Amino acid sequence: MSITIADVAARAGVSKTTVSRVLNGKGELDLRTAERVRQVIDELGYVPSARAVGLARGRTRIVGMLVPSLTWPWMGEVLQGAVDVVETEGYGLLLFTCNRGEESMQQFASQVSAQSFDGLLVIEPEGTLAYIEQLHSRGLPVVLIDDRAKQPVFPSVATTNRAGGEAAARHLLELGRRRPLVITGVDWFGCTQERLDGFRDTYAAAGLELDPRLVFEGDFTHESGRRGVQQALEAGIKFDAIFAHNDLSAGGAIQAVRETGRNVPNDVSVVGFDDIPYAQHTEPPLTTVHQPMRQMGQAAARMLMDYFGGKPLPEAPQVLPTTLIVRSSTAPARPS
Repeated sequence: MSITIADVAARAGVSKTTVSRVLNGKGELDLRTAERVRQVIDELGYVPSARAVGLARGRTRIVGMLVPSLTWPWMGEVLQGAVDVVETEGYGLLLFTCNRGEESMQQFASQVSAQSFDGLLVIEPEGTLAYIEQLHSRGLPVVLIDDRAKQPVFPSVATTNRAGGEAAARHLLELGRRRPLVITGVDWFGCTQERLDGFRDTYAAAGLELDPRLVFEGDFTHESGRRGVQQALEAGIKFDAIFAHNDLSAGGAIQAVRETGRNVPNDVSVVGFDDIPYAQHTEPPLTTVHQPMRQMGQAAARMLMDYFGGKPLPEAPQVLPTTLIVRSSTAPARPS
C-alpha cells in the first residue's frame, strides 16, 4: 500500500497540517518537530505527489490547453511551441480536445472546477468563446492562439492574415496573373474574411476587380480545393491563378488542374496559406504564405509564464507576421 500524509502524521505524532507545513516550508515550526517529521518521511519512504505539493503552495504548475482537434494540419507546430516554453519553465501541459462535442466540454469543465491547472491556452473550438471569456472573468488566466479576428476580452496571439492575402495577391500580380480563382476557408472564421479582403483589395488597387464568380467558399480540406476548381471549369469561367486559403485546399486545386491536362505553374499558378510540411511535397512544391504557428504557441505560453512570474497579461493582441514563401507552383504568365 502507498504511504500517505496521514501515515506520516500518525507515526510522527503530529497533525497532517504540520506535515504539510514541513513539506512546503510554510509557517513557523519547532525545529525538533520538523526534524522528527522529516525523519519519519525518510523512514517510511513517503513521496508527496507534485500535484499535492503544488496545491498546498497555491499552484499546480500545470497549464491547460483546449483545442478543437489534433487533426488540424498545423496543430502539432502550435503544441510543440507551447511545450517548448512550458517544459523549460518546469510546468506540465494538460491537453483537452473537443472530439466528442458536449461530452468533451463537460469533462473539460470538471477539470476547471477541480482547479487542475493554473492557466489556459486556447485554440477556440467552435461556439466556446463566450464560455472561455466567462472563465477569464472569474480569474482564470487565459491566452487565445489564432484569434481569427474576433479580438476577445482576454489576451491573444494572432498572425497577419490580411497582410498574407495582400502578399499572395502582389506575387500573382507581379507574375502577370490577372484572373485568380479564390478558394476560401470556412466563412465564419474571421481569418477567412481577412485573407479574402487583403487579396481582393490588392487586386482592386491594381485596377483589377476580383470577379465574384471566381470566389468559391471552401472548408480548408483537400476536397474543397478540388471542388472549387471543378465548379469553375464546369461553369466555363476562365482563370490563370489560384489563391487557396490553406495548403490542403491548394494541394487539391493543383491536383484538379493537372487532371485537366493543364500545367502548374505555367498555365495556372497556385498559392496556398500556412506553410505546413505538406506544402514542400506537393507536385510542384507549393508557393504559400507562412504562418509562424510554432512561434505563436511559444508566445502564448510565454505570456502565461510571465504572468505566473508577476507580470500582468498584455491587453493588446500580440501579432506575429506572415511571410510569403515562393516555390515552384507559381511562374510568370505566358504571353497571350
